[in-house]
Amino acid sequence: MAKRLIGVCGPTASGKTAVAVELCRRIGGEVVSADSMQVYRGMDILSAAPDEREMGGVPHHMIRVLPPNARFNASRYREMASAEIEEIEARGKVPVLCGGTGLYINALTKGMRLSERADEALRAELKAIAAEDGGEERLHGMLAEVDPESAARYPAGDVRRVIRSIEIYRLTGMTRSRQEEIDAQTPDAFDAKLFAIDWPREVLYERINRRVDKMIARGLIREVARLIDEGEDAHPTAVQAIGYKEIAAGLRGDCAMSDAIARMKTATRNYAKRQLTWFRADPRVTWLEPAGKTAAALAEEIAAAL
Repeated sequence: MAKRLIGVCGPTASGKTAVAVELCRRIGGEVVSADSMQVYRGMDILSAAPDEREMGGVPHHMIRVLPPNARFNASRYREMASAEIEEIEARGKVPVLCGGTGLYINALTKGMRLSERADEALRAELKAIAAEDGGEERLHGMLAEVDPESAARYPAGDVRRVIRSIEIYRLTGMTRSRQEEIDAQTPDAFDAKLFAIDWPREVLYERINRRVDKMIARGLIREVARLIDEGEDAHPTAVQAIGYKEIAAGLRGDCAMSDAIARMKTATRNYAKRQLTWFRADPRVTWLEPAGKTAAALAEEIAAAL
């Protein structure tokens, strides 16, 4: 039987960290972050990594563990987070997963399915073919030769899925549908009990706006300016973080900084929409009603449900 793992998940700015910290205080826990940006050092404000006050004396893991130029993916996250969980449990503590990167949460709790394996070099090669004149049709023909079912399922214009289907075949020797059948029968790595905070959409968006304002007040513009000065080679992941390209545009003078900040708020709200869609589709998630409740009260609800 898979071991149980407790998690506080959901969209950005919903208050996950505060609830996870309060829960850890009640059950003797330590936080294991599930955030694809907070693993990096040197971008604390951009990634909204919790500071010492927000950590509240509770040990946090998988935060600021990698240099900014390190390559990272869901598979490596699973390896590193699994090792942290084993060490936490060996100390007699309870690991509490906390974060909003759904892919990482699934990689850890469900395990990396065969169809989720990746080959970056192969993917780059296939993307280069797609970029050529007639490349999309050529890729689709390559897929039709090895996986006619997927070729019928995805048109040539759906380049991302066409490439992924070819990649799966090259890596496993099986069609995408066959791999998905096998993956569906693979047992989960953990029996995950996940909890998310269910703010009304308009309240969540206002929380996002306030968070961005706080990030600006903490020095986000200076942090992005430093990242730009150090160069994209030193921080290849930073450019993917919400806020980087928006603030960078303001620093370059491409737009007023006030407009850049407004765009960052919009991009963050759009990201939250995608997170909500992801987690609402996960039947393991219990949604908590937060109206009028403190983080401590929500943590009490979770503790009572365990």
